[in-house]
Amino acid sequence: MFDITASIVLYNTERIELKKAIDSFLNTSLNVKLYLVDNSPTDDLKDITNDPRVEYIFNNSNVGFGKANNVALRKAMGNSNYHLVFNPDIYFGENTLEKIKIFMDQNTDVGLVLPKVLYPDGKLQRLCRLLPMPTDLFLRRFIKSRTKNVDYFYEMHFADYNTTFEAPFLSGCFMFIRTAILKDIGFFDEKMFLYWEDLDLSRRIHMRHKTMYYPETCVYHAYKRGAHKNFNLMVISIRSLIYYFNKWGWLDGERKRINKRIMDCHIK
Repeated sequence: MFDITASIVLYNTERIELKKAIDSFLNTSLNVKLYLVDNSPTDDLKDITNDPRVEYIFNNSNVGFGKANNVALRKAMGNSNYHLVFNPDIYFGENTLEKIKIFMDQNTDVGLVLPKVLYPDGKLQRLCRLLPMPTDLFLRRFIKSRTKNVDYFYEMHFADYNTTFEAPFLSGCFMFIRTAILKDIGFFDEKMFLYWEDLDLSRRIHMRHKTMYYPETCVYHAYKRGAHKNFNLMVISIRSLIYYFNKWGWLDGERKRINKRIMDCHIK
């Protein structure tokens, strides 16, 4: 039984960046296992490490982010207490995993945790979010001048990011999940090829368990925002959003109730 299993999905990933992420995860005395699930057209990354705690899986095609992570999650089920999904542009220091594991061990009602996430220069990334409305995401993507008020609520600027608090949507760049709960709520929705699958999974976990921000430890995230720079990725992102809102509802009264409950905890 592993203390923690983890998965990183690869697609033509930079070797130096990936090696930094791998070394961060393996720098622990915990019993861990890391799955590198490669969606690249070639298996050039298969020799990135020879550490026995790492298993390389070559998909021979780009099956998508969620589906690739699900390959690792199926291997982890019944074999680990916690599973970490994280990006190859993430790195962190010693004892980070230990601190998060202790928090989860002590708070058995928590299903998902996100630590404090910083840019490489040390600036805070506000990656705890309320459940978005379609208009919020449209304004953020296409009308930047109108997003100040949207960002204040969506990114939970009203919350104190130096304290532990609950948020219904935690970024997929680093999702520390209690593995057993996935038996009930399921894995990533494979109909979402790329982007927003973290929103869907985070929300499903939040329906039955606490989804918590835990700032007592931190990770660093390069955060390249590919969908804002690449037209094809933007189209993929929009398709995932349409699927998400079709699934949960465009009006979605439950979203309103969840967001109000979270805001009421912070805004008196």
